[in-house]
Amino acid sequence: MLSTGSPFPLGASLSPAGVNFALVAPNAQAVELCLFDGTGQSEQQRLRLPACTDGVWHGLLPSGRAGLVYGYRVHGPWAPHEGQRFNPDKLLLDPYAREIVGRYDGSDLFLGHDPSRPGQRDGRDNGAIALKGRVVAATGTSTPPGHARVAAGERVLYELHVRGRTRLHPGVPAALRGTYAGLAEPAVLDHLQHLGITTLSLMPVQHRADEQRLLAMGLSNYWGYNTIGWFAPEARYWSGRPGTTPASEFRAMADAVHARGMELVIDVVYNHSAESDELGPTLSMRGIDNALYYHLREDDRALYENWTGTGNCLNLGEPRVLQLAMDSLRHWACEFGVDGFRFDLAPVLGRNARTGFDPRAPFFAAIAQDPVLSRTLLIAEPWDIGPGGYRLGEFPPGWLEWNDRYRDTQRGFWLRQGREGAVGLGEFAHRFAASSTQFEHHGRAPTASVNFITAHDGFTLRDLVSYGERHNLANGENNRDGHAHNLSNNCGVEGPSDDPAVQAQRSRLQRALLATLLLSQGTPMLLAGDELGHSQQGNNNAYCQDNETTWLAWIGASDPASEMARTRDFVARLAALRREAPALRSTRWWPAEPPRGTPGIHWLRPDGQPMASGDWHSGTALAVLFESTAMKDADAWLVLLNAGPEAVSFRLPPGAWRCCLATDPEQDHGDATRALGDTAEVPASSLRIART
Repeated sequence: MLSTGSPFPLGASLSPAGVNFALVAPNAQAVELCLFDGTGQSEQQRLRLPACTDGVWHGLLPSGRAGLVYGYRVHGPWAPHEGQRFNPDKLLLDPYAREIVGRYDGSDLFLGHDPSRPGQRDGRDNGAIALKGRVVAATGTSTPPGHARVAAGERVLYELHVRGRTRLHPGVPAALRGTYAGLAEPAVLDHLQHLGITTLSLMPVQHRADEQRLLAMGLSNYWGYNTIGWFAPEARYWSGRPGTTPASEFRAMADAVHARGMELVIDVVYNHSAESDELGPTLSMRGIDNALYYHLREDDRALYENWTGTGNCLNLGEPRVLQLAMDSLRHWACEFGVDGFRFDLAPVLGRNARTGFDPRAPFFAAIAQDPVLSRTLLIAEPWDIGPGGYRLGEFPPGWLEWNDRYRDTQRGFWLRQGREGAVGLGEFAHRFAASSTQFEHHGRAPTASVNFITAHDGFTLRDLVSYGERHNLANGENNRDGHAHNLSNNCGVEGPSDDPAVQAQRSRLQRALLATLLLSQGTPMLLAGDELGHSQQGNNNAYCQDNETTWLAWIGASDPASEMARTRDFVARLAALRREAPALRSTRWWPAEPPRGTPGIHWLRPDGQPMASGDWHSGTALAVLFESTAMKDADAWLVLLNAGPEAVSFRLPPGAWRCCLATDPEQDHGDATRALGDTAEVPASSLRIART
């Protein structure tokens, strides 16, 4: 039997007195707690939660212990056009479940509505196959608040997928490949440290449910942007080793990352849930209290606002839904040791149907005042598909933002000269210097701009110089999915090529893009595998490809003469240069036009003269001089860029310049520096770095 228990904390909480259950469902008429055997397949008992306090249903099970498997049946009206979709025949997952039993299989038994008559409630029971929670004991480990541990100017992000990173890694034991434990292996962390990475940014690791459409095709939502359990690590990335759980293995991985002095960021999805639109499954919140948890259309509350393109949007303007997100974030920060979060489709988090996006919305205010979350690393994907959904540069001070304009500018500058989409020197310089138009306000620093050339969404770096068009047929959408505006350059051949000239051009362009990224002001982000030459065979939307398309191949990584090893070491040298030169990673905005000999960035023509207003609209070559003090030795750095089709001779500023890196292999001398004279020639599609 259940005693009254407490409405706080939410979820299933273990104590010496038993297990307290608390569920937010203010519009429900009754809530039943359903207990199952250890497999989650056989329902053993139904108990009505005896009390409801301020919309929270609660009860204490004195006999409850860790390992107990449970779910809820919630009673109330079936009235879709009024926003209510209660159906006690559907077992529901606790949104606060710390561990999840089972996996959504796409069966229509998960539908709350009759498949043939969507306006009617479905009466079939799905308890045997429904997702369920498992009661877990406290971890006994907790991270103190404020654990972002890398200085802003030193941060180098690295976006990766837990499974794809190590699924084929020869240095990881076979049983651990593709898992949290595999990511913690010394061979993996050694590689990342060699590259100069400071911050791992993991693609979603919260429990997901794959879309029914993908399951029907034998595919899955590999990227993971379809969350249904915001407190539970995705079990598919767990090794299953005896004595471990998904949670304990994740925490051990976080500890291993921290032991190397690196940060851990996770990609989180609080903009929508895996329950999709009005024809989607009833897995959790739709059946618990649909009108509370979701943004519903004002003209017809049977329909959902769809600013995400995935069918629904969570309503973070509701205090209890906001509490769910905040509690989840604190759980990952404190219990799992996560140092920061990258928020998918972040404008949705500050949206409502009447006023649109507001950077002072409850979600942002709640984070800003939170003693734990305000001290973590906060990164926004600053766009969604709703009205006025592009919000680059509009997030609150303290936030970083993915800068897609930086991405498109660098692609246009290096890959599209003489073609549609080409970018001039003025736009290049603006983005190279951290996009002040977007970010120089309200005290925000240049590091607010997360600069990237490639990310999970789009071509890999190798494919960017190997394919002119997307090749996404494997996704089952007739090649209609994925971005059509890639600003890529296949160097004359679509796909792989044995032509030495094509290979050399592709290598030069990749190295030029990598060098530009690591030398730009702002926070650089690398995509996992770009340092290895990873290709997805032209698939620029591989969200459903859990196979060799997305798994990183490591063949040749151990051979120092291989192209893979040379690119890896080139990235490591770039990161080392960035660390060595404070001017290249300034956290302050440089003066717009500083006099020569004073600290700042100076933009020079190839003839050595300062750029004039008319020079920014034409040309493809530029010299960038960094002076952090008045030309003291070792304080001046010079970047020479030539995106044109012919070599360009640059007249160098006064000083004893030494070349320390060149993107063209013929001019590069490894770690050795080479004295330069009064001039330096930079080949086509190339970049050189010199210092005094």
